[in-house]
Amino acid sequence: MSSSLNNLAFSNSFGTLPEDFYSRVKPTPFASRAELLHFNANAASQLDLAPDVQHHPAVADIFSGKQPLPGSDPLAMLYAGHQFGHYVPQLGDGRAILLGEITNQHGEKWELQLKGSGLTPYSRDGDGRAVLRSSIREYLCSEAMHGLGIPTTRALCLVGSSDEVYREQIETGAMLTRLAPSHVRFGSFEVFFYRQQHEHLQTLADFVIQHHYPDLQHEPEPYAALLHSIIERTAHLLAEWQAVGFAHGVMNTDNMSILGLTLDYGPFGFMESYNPGFICNHSDHQGRYAFDQQPQIGLWNLTCLAQAMTPLIEVDNAKAALETYQDHFTDNYYSLMAQKIGFEQPDDAVLQLVGELLDQMQRSQTDYTQLFRGLGNIQANSKDTHPELRDMFLQRERFDRWLHDYRKRLHTAAKPDAERRELMMAINPKYVLRNYMAQVAIENAEQKQDYSELDRLMQVLQAPFDEHPEMAHYAEPPPDWAGSIQVSCSS
Repeated sequence: MSSSLNNLAFSNSFGTLPEDFYSRVKPTPFASRAELLHFNANAASQLDLAPDVQHHPAVADIFSGKQPLPGSDPLAMLYAGHQFGHYVPQLGDGRAILLGEITNQHGEKWELQLKGSGLTPYSRDGDGRAVLRSSIREYLCSEAMHGLGIPTTRALCLVGSSDEVYREQIETGAMLTRLAPSHVRFGSFEVFFYRQQHEHLQTLADFVIQHHYPDLQHEPEPYAALLHSIIERTAHLLAEWQAVGFAHGVMNTDNMSILGLTLDYGPFGFMESYNPGFICNHSDHQGRYAFDQQPQIGLWNLTCLAQAMTPLIEVDNAKAALETYQDHFTDNYYSLMAQKIGFEQPDDAVLQLVGELLDQMQRSQTDYTQLFRGLGNIQANSKDTHPELRDMFLQRERFDRWLHDYRKRLHTAAKPDAERRELMMAINPKYVLRNYMAQVAIENAEQKQDYSELDRLMQVLQAPFDEHPEMAHYAEPPPDWAGSIQVSCSS
C-alpha cells in the first residue's frame, strides 16, 4: 500500500463523455481552516492507501478541495429525477463534485466525490454546502451498511471547518469524501429522455455497459439486458433493506443507483420497535417512503427508468423486464427472512412462522434487531422459556405457542443447534446505527469538538455481527429521550 496521496493515479471516465453530461467546476474550499475530523482506514484500503495517509500534512486541504490531487478532473454530474413522485427536469450535483477515479491493484475503479464542496451550476437555490450534522450521519451509515454486507457507497474521510452554514439554524460546514464505483443514477437517464436527447441516452447506456456491466456487451439486446440487470440488483438491494429493517427516507429516482448501491443518506433510519409503517423522514408527510412502501417504490422508480430507456428498448421488452422485479424481490426477501430464523429454505411452514412472528412483534412494538439476534440462542430440544425474549411481547402465551411451533420446525428442518446459531449470528446483526447513536456523536462534535465517539461507533458498525462486549450498550434499545429526534430532508 502507498502512504503518499500524491502517488494516486487519477483518471475520470465520466469526464470523457460529451459536456452535456456534466459541468466542469472546481471545489470551493472553506473560508476558514479545514480540519480532518475522522479518517476511515478500512475504506482507504480500497484505494490501496495505508492508514498513515491520514497524517499527511495536507490531507485536510486535499479533501476539502483546497489542494487538488495530481490528475484529478473535477466535475458536477447532470441528472434529473422524480422527487416524491413529481418530475423535476434538472437536478444534478448541487453540492457534490466528482474529483475523478482511482483504479486499485485489483483493477477496481473507485470514484472520489467531495460532498459539500460548494456551488455548482446545479445548486439551484442551495448554497452547495453540507453541515457537520448530516455529514456525520452519512459517514457513519454508509460504513454501517458496508459492515452489514449491503451494497452501498462508502466514506473515506470527514473534514470540518468553522464556516457557518444556514439550515433551520446556523451550523458548521463539513465535507465528506464519498467513494463509489459509479455515481450514475436513474435520473441520469431520465434527463436525456425528457429532453428527447436520445443519442445521449445511447451514449450513457453504452458507457454504463462498458464500464460497469462489461459482460453485457455481447448480448444480442444489450440495453434490454442492462435494464434486466439493474432491476435484479435493485430488487436484491430492497430485499436486504427490508430484512435488516433499514428505511432510506428519500427514494427519489435521483437517489437510486444504476449499480444497486444504497446512495444518498439523508433522513434514513434503522427500525427499532417493529412497525411496518415506520416513516423515518419527518418531511414525508404522506408516508410515501414509509418502510413498508419501499419495495413498491423500488418498482415505481424502475418503471421511471424503464420509460427513460424506451428509445433504446422495445416497450414490450421493458414491460417484461419490469415483471421480473417482484419475483427477484420476493425470492430474496423470503430467503433472507428464513435465514434470520435459522432455515435454509423459505418453505410454507417457515414463512408462516415468519409471518406470525412479525405480527406479534408489530402488536408488541418489539425491538427488531434485538429479537432476531436473540433467536439464535434458542435450542431445538430445550424447554427453556427464554424470558429475555418472552418479555419483549405483550401476549406472552401467544409467543409461547410460537416458540413451541418454532422448535418443532427447527427439529425437523434446520441444521444442528451450534451450526445454526453460527449462521444466524452471521445474518442477524447485534448492532445497527440507531438514531440516538448518531445524535450523540453529532452533539459531541458540535458542542465539544470531540470526535472520539466516531471511533467507537465505527468499531462496532464495521463489524456489527461481532459481540464487542466492552460496547454492548450500543445493542440496547434507545433511551427515552431518543423519541424526540426528528430527521428531515435537510438532514
